[in-house]
Amino acid sequence: MAAPAECFLVSGSPGVGKTTLIARVLETLRISNPNLKIQGFFTREIRQGGERVGFEVVTLDGRTAPLASIHSSSAESIRWPTVGRYKVDVGSFESLALPELQIKEDTDLFVIDEVGKMELFSSLFFPTVLRVLESNKPFLATIPIPKAGLDIPAVVRLKNHPGATVFTLTTSNRDAMKDRIYTELTDKLV
Repeated sequence: MAAPAECFLVSGSPGVGKTTLIARVLETLRISNPNLKIQGFFTREIRQGGERVGFEVVTLDGRTAPLASIHSSSAESIRWPTVGRYKVDVGSFESLALPELQIKEDTDLFVIDEVGKMELFSSLFFPTVLRVLESNKPFLATIPIPKAGLDIPAVVRLKNHPGATVFTLTTSNRDAMKDRIYTELTDKLV
């Protein structure tokens, strides 16, 4: 039986730099190995006048789609799920993010930023993440820290995966963590 897929999970407080860390690891990987085939997506804050007003999904080739917003006023947004003051556009998320997680033979690494509450409103998202895990292709993902001591069940399942390594990011260990994750990923990709 094959060894389980390597599942590198980056956790940490909101705003600590999880997405930035992943972007820097990917940049370093692409410089050191330009032929590496990477699939996946990031989530990025949308700001207006210094205030966070939403989030968008960004593919690794730069395409974007809305994920959540405080300004959703369309007729269908009334039925959208909410996280805090944000309305989550599940359809928009699925239309851009899910195709990025389709398994291709030549893919070397999947990147998923993030496996969190907003993304998990999609009933198709976590089964897709599990298929990526079952493909035995390494993946690098961000996950939220438990809130009020409670972890999201899907996140617990990822953390308990036999190939999972959880890296807890803080403001004081960001540079060291980037180097450590890069080194561990490089060892698995070569």
